[in-house]
Amino acid sequence: MASIEYLSIVFVAGLVTALATGLGAMPFFVVDEFSDRWNVALWGVASGIMLAASLFGLVQEGLAYGSTWLLVPGALAGIALVAVGHEVAEGIDHHPEQYERADFRKLLLILGVLTVHSFPEGVAVGVSFAELGLGGAETVETLGVSIPVLAAFMTVAISIHNVPEGVAVSIPLRSMGVSEWRMVWWAVFSSLPQPIGAVIAYAFVSLAREFLPLGFGFAAGAMVYLVATEFLPEALEQGRDLPGGGRRELTAGVAAGVLAMVPLAFV
Repeated sequence: MASIEYLSIVFVAGLVTALATGLGAMPFFVVDEFSDRWNVALWGVASGIMLAASLFGLVQEGLAYGSTWLLVPGALAGIALVAVGHEVAEGIDHHPEQYERADFRKLLLILGVLTVHSFPEGVAVGVSFAELGLGGAETVETLGVSIPVLAAFMTVAISIHNVPEGVAVSIPLRSMGVSEWRMVWWAVFSSLPQPIGAVIAYAFVSLAREFLPLGFGFAAGAMVYLVATEFLPEALEQGRDLPGGGRRELTAGVAAGVLAMVPLAFV
């Protein structure tokens, strides 16, 4: 059974990824706007990181724990969750411009939609901590705690992925004249469900270790589907007015993201 200490560690890791979203608002302290070229490149880096982390980390780890019989259904379940989440969010106005104008009830609704949207990222973090405290995995020392290398990579990967998310939240708020620190808060707000998703996922895989491949597959499927249906289309939308539609910047970003995560394949 997951101890309070381990649950706390996983929660803090999820909180770190949520706080990283606030970094997306930081450039607006010194510049008025991000160029489309940089936006496309950032989405490309995030896409490359998530694809590589899913394939080199989650899928590889899932196969190490068992056959594809649980990995594949898990991946399909992860894809289904994201697809359903898109359908739920489609009919609800949760654009960042609504954050400042919403009353308490509307904010709760928005937070519910954001939970559907950002839960898979939290799941990926939580599942990556599956070997926490078991002693069978490669670990790194962080603040006196031995963290599985996969968990460290995944926490960093989700954190980097959240930076362009923070930029995307901040841009419309900037156009409304919202202060920089409030943009940081709303960016972090958009990822607040991630620590909860991380704790729930870790609790599940620690209680039912025979289903670990299912958990790894679930997280990987959700991540890859998010890249295909959100990150890449968002990047191409941002780059539609650039030469070549921004594909050069997107390709370079994806390549940089994948290269950054290559070491995970050899852990």
